[in-house]
Amino acid sequence: MNLHYVLVFSIFCAQVAIANVKPLEGTKGDVVETRKAAEQGSAGAQFLLGVLYEVGDGVPMDDKEAVKWYRKAAEQDFAEAQFYLGFRYAKGEGVQKDQAEAVRWYRRAAEQGFVGAQLNLAGIYDNGDGVPQDNAEALRWYRKAAEQGSPEAQFNLGVSYGNGLGVPKDDEEAMKWYRKAAEQGFAKAQLNLGKRYDYGNGVPKDQVEANKWYLKAAEQGNPEAQFNLGANYGSGEGVPKNDVEAVRWFRKAAEQGFAGAQFNLGIRYDYGNGVPKDQAEAAKWYRRAAEQGSPNAQFNLGANYAVGEGVPKDEAEAVKWIRKAAEQNLAEAQYHLGCQYIKGNGVPKDETEGYAWLLLAGAKGYGNAKKIITGLENIITPAQRQEGQRIARKFKPKN
Repeated sequence: MNLHYVLVFSIFCAQVAIANVKPLEGTKGDVVETRKAAEQGSAGAQFLLGVLYEVGDGVPMDDKEAVKWYRKAAEQDFAEAQFYLGFRYAKGEGVQKDQAEAVRWYRRAAEQGFVGAQLNLAGIYDNGDGVPQDNAEALRWYRKAAEQGSPEAQFNLGVSYGNGLGVPKDDEEAMKWYRKAAEQGFAKAQLNLGKRYDYGNGVPKDQVEANKWYLKAAEQGNPEAQFNLGANYGSGEGVPKNDVEAVRWFRKAAEQGFAGAQFNLGIRYDYGNGVPKDQAEAAKWYRRAAEQGSPNAQFNLGANYAVGEGVPKDEAEAVKWIRKAAEQNLAEAQYHLGCQYIKGNGVPKDETEGYAWLLLAGAKGYGNAKKIITGLENIITPAQRQEGQRIARKFKPKN
């Protein structure tokens, strides 16, 4: 899982704190009163003064001064201040970065039931960020936050049950927690719930229900949900087949950088499916996906350069992209790269190298690779054959 809880909850809690500060905005006298109360030992006033220094409201923005007042309040067991102080140590803002201190203050706030601290502490143990990675400890804190209604904790608890992390794998429990988070509008949970219905994972397969949850997540801008919804519109699974609607959702995901959607949008333009045929536009989307490492997009972009569709014909550029796909173990790309070497198109002619790539494609049963291999073995020397086989054996796909 990705550790983004610290930042997310800091922003959330800062907004809450700032909202509470609003009556003091622009009233210098109120800041003076807050300082006076803080200096007299009021933990709430100390925390509030720390917030004022953090945001620069009525006082100059000063991270070190914010930390000073957060610490005073935290030492009096003011949970919000403990959380903020933990966050400052985690980020190294106003104080030297110290993950052990961050954990210590998060734990103190978490033990008082502060949800943001419980979630951050869970995330730290989940990722082994400055502490030994511990799924069981992560689960314990996710559960505490989840039981208080945190949708992000509920989602992560669902992930833990779904993958058997720190707890026996339990699809029913995973669904329970995903649903709780999804019903609160948490997009990642809505996506996961949709995927479970889509594939019948822990629930009876129900593509109508899958699309219901995909739509909820997609409308919040989740690119994977947008892609999945587009794919279902394209195939008519759980919704009436609608190529225009498929393109609309693919485009939304593609514009957010989702490689699968970029590739599929390229296909749509390549064949004029749901949009007017436009090979330049197809090549544009293939390129975006290819640059993110999509082997299918790399191969299609290479094929476009080979024949000059949507881009100027360029055999060297064709080989460059086809090679990238072949190195990721795409059989079609391996076959075509082998043929390029045998013919000397875009690369110096090299029958040994070509033979090696064809062996890799043939092992996957691609096209007529085996037929070409048989013919090639009647032409190349035994030394070339042996070297080509050695190259093929040593091949390791790139990720």
